[in-house]
Amino acid sequence: MTSAILTVLILLCVAVFLFALERIPIDIVTMMLLVTLVLTRILTPQEAFAGFGNDVVITICGLFVLTAGLVKTGVVDTVGRWAHSVAGSDPFRLTLIVMVLAGLSAAVMKNTTTTAMFLPMVIGLAERARIPPSKLLMPLAFGAILGGTSTLIGTSTNLVVGDALERYGMPTYTMFELTRVGAVLMVVGITYMLTIGVRLLPKHAVPDSLTEQYQIREYFTEVLVLPKSKLVGKTLDEVYQRKMLNLHVVGVLRNNQRVTGYAEYHIQEGDLLLVEGKIDDILRVKAEIGIEILPDFKLSDADLETETIELFEIIVLNHIEIIGSTLKELNFHERFQVTVLAIDRQGETRVSKLSSTRLRFGDVLLVQGKRQNIERLVSKGSVLLKEVTDRRGRPGKRRWALTALALFLGFSVTHTLALPVAALVSVLILLGSRAILVRELYDLIDWRLIVLIAGMMSFGTAMEKTGTDKYLAQLIVQLVGGYGELAVLAGFFVLTAALTQPMSNQAAALVVLPIAIKTAVTLGVNPRTFAVMVTLAASCSFITPLEPACVLIYTPGHYRFFDFVKVGTLLTIMVFIVVMMMVPLLWPLH
Repeated sequence: MTSAILTVLILLCVAVFLFALERIPIDIVTMMLLVTLVLTRILTPQEAFAGFGNDVVITICGLFVLTAGLVKTGVVDTVGRWAHSVAGSDPFRLTLIVMVLAGLSAAVMKNTTTTAMFLPMVIGLAERARIPPSKLLMPLAFGAILGGTSTLIGTSTNLVVGDALERYGMPTYTMFELTRVGAVLMVVGITYMLTIGVRLLPKHAVPDSLTEQYQIREYFTEVLVLPKSKLVGKTLDEVYQRKMLNLHVVGVLRNNQRVTGYAEYHIQEGDLLLVEGKIDDILRVKAEIGIEILPDFKLSDADLETETIELFEIIVLNHIEIIGSTLKELNFHERFQVTVLAIDRQGETRVSKLSSTRLRFGDVLLVQGKRQNIERLVSKGSVLLKEVTDRRGRPGKRRWALTALALFLGFSVTHTLALPVAALVSVLILLGSRAILVRELYDLIDWRLIVLIAGMMSFGTAMEKTGTDKYLAQLIVQLVGGYGELAVLAGFFVLTAALTQPMSNQAAALVVLPIAIKTAVTLGVNPRTFAVMVTLAASCSFITPLEPACVLIYTPGHYRFFDFVKVGTLLTIMVFIVVMMMVPLLWPLH
């Protein structure tokens, strides 16, 4: 083993560890990896950053915009309303409809995007059918993941692996090359969830009250403004600017009536202020400020709402400005005119020190504010768990969004245009028709994923250049080659599926792919068989809630970590059996 191979292996282990730990954003980890490869002279700067100019990066950016066009013009909403009309209250029929819709949508859009789009709809279906959301949200995510395996554009993993194949002298995947296996996986997955999975799904009831659900009652207190209080005559904005009260007021009661627009009202003696903060903090300032704590106060949703101010739950998506920032850094309250009351991160509710909490993908925020302000916030990279209004986006532009999608698919199938060009043509149609506005364009792209994909492509180059892929391939052949070619093929499925649990699907596929192809060459078998196996295995993120599609449903479904282990493990085994039967048959080893 050379020093270069050892360096690459150490960097690989460190990267996998940091991806799994999630303490550092994945794009930052990727940039650190690239810089280290350049500093150790394993790659030249041109080689390290070549991935950012790759065709597949342009294609993926175009697909983000194309998907947004379907959402903003109400195409997805139309599908959701149709589901409402035919689903009824039968859990079996609901599960079937949710999985089929998710699978078909994910065939032309990313599974994460599909899950985010249908999340409010599915919660609404569960509410109307009076069944726990946990019975439908996991089928939604699993259906989207399975549907994404069926086409080239169903998931960015298929695109990046297909692009990488050309580096090894093989043609890229065609649009529907994986469809035969993906369709069977979809049928098997739906059948499993309707028969076995439905019995394993948890039945986690959701409290009717949001204050009870987020367990925030102990952090809210009602205080009385005394006659000589320093607060009398001042507005809440003035109080905050002068830092007179290190607590946040979320409601005002005057003469037994809720005050609307209370931020602009002048405080009067006898006002009752609903403040967010610990009792200890209130006790420290009550004598100085001139307030009195009212005993036996019990918080309810009604205390936090008025005619114009309501409570909402939103999920944070991959918006480059929001992810990794704190509420304080975003100037959140002043910018969006909404108050964050609590943050739920995969079942753990945070109520104190919210301003210093760095937001992550999948965080659920309990916010208080006006409907129009909530809509502004949602446009910045969030999804409402329940719709705010009945507005349908830009329905007049719907035909343009469908035209752009149809043209992209047509160009892709007929090979009339290269995928990146086809994607850009579709984007120009959306911009020209104003189905997507120019000012929205760059906010629609998940730049963190783009950085990850481009960086991991370059890491694959490092593995090839140093011979790390050949070294690991020879090691694998020595260890398990004696058990036969199918055993080695199965081993790569297990390895990829294991890596894709803690790290992204794209990163897992791009790490394993060079090793798998070199192993196939060493064994003298068809490398495309191994490439397809790695591609499909990279999408098997059912066992843990770390897959982005699963992260989105974790909190709204009130799941626990073991719920995914229980339901997802058997599904993964079934997927393994299907691909081991079909892949060597459709892509023969010899």
